[in-house]
Amino acid sequence: MENKNFRKRYFFFDIDGTLAVGNPGRYIPKSAKDAIEKLESQGHFCAIATGRSQAMAFDYCQEIGFKNMVSDGGNGITIDNKLIKIDPLERESVVKLLEECDEKGFAWAISYDNSKVRYTKSPKFVEDTKDTYMETIVDENLDLDKIDIIYKAYIACTAENEGQIENLQNVPFARYQDTYVFVEPDDKSVGIKSILDYYHAPYEDAVVFGDNKNDLKMFRDEWTSIAMGNAIDELKERATFVTKDAVDDGIAYACKHFNWI
Repeated sequence: MENKNFRKRYFFFDIDGTLAVGNPGRYIPKSAKDAIEKLESQGHFCAIATGRSQAMAFDYCQEIGFKNMVSDGGNGITIDNKLIKIDPLERESVVKLLEECDEKGFAWAISYDNSKVRYTKSPKFVEDTKDTYMETIVDENLDLDKIDIIYKAYIACTAENEGQIENLQNVPFARYQDTYVFVEPDDKSVGIKSILDYYHAPYEDAVVFGDNKNDLKMFRDEWTSIAMGNAIDELKERATFVTKDAVDDGIAYACKHFNWI
């Protein structure tokens, strides 16, 4: 018999430090897995919310049993294992940035398709970054004039010299490595709203879990925002509720606190 009082919620989980714990050897605590299974069995919607590209995150989502995902820092959404959309970066700003990098001798690479590879016109990018995060293909004929869509860009520069690149201030970027920065979308709330719109669901029915700086923009007043106990202070200040640490059954604790499970 259908429960007429049931209110479907839409849960979105950041991965590292929220859902997955341990470094190295990331794993998802059993309590978190059990909580998510219970949420789904009751009819709630559960998704990953990540800055990673859809191509880079899809296999991992499959491994951990998620069919839904906000990817590409909010610009991509996947529902029932089907890619619905990925919006690219604003092209003009990125091209201006890359042209400045060429003038100043900073090597760069771009992702212009949804794949696990990126492309650069100079082997200098590979030499300067020494990076193994994803495969880099050197194509000396790479021509920005022939590329309409750019999903991400990567600029080989240290934290010390990134201030020399003026156009970096006109694009969203983040540093995860010492040797280069990622130019990528950084507002996961955009993808969350896209999924809620897809289901014609009110924004107030969203619940987000996060722990770090890249989760700040998805902690919004419209919905319930839960900071892990191990979260940065700035995120805790924005949270509706601060739960226990991720490693200390934080997801399950919050779900029980709100009587979702």
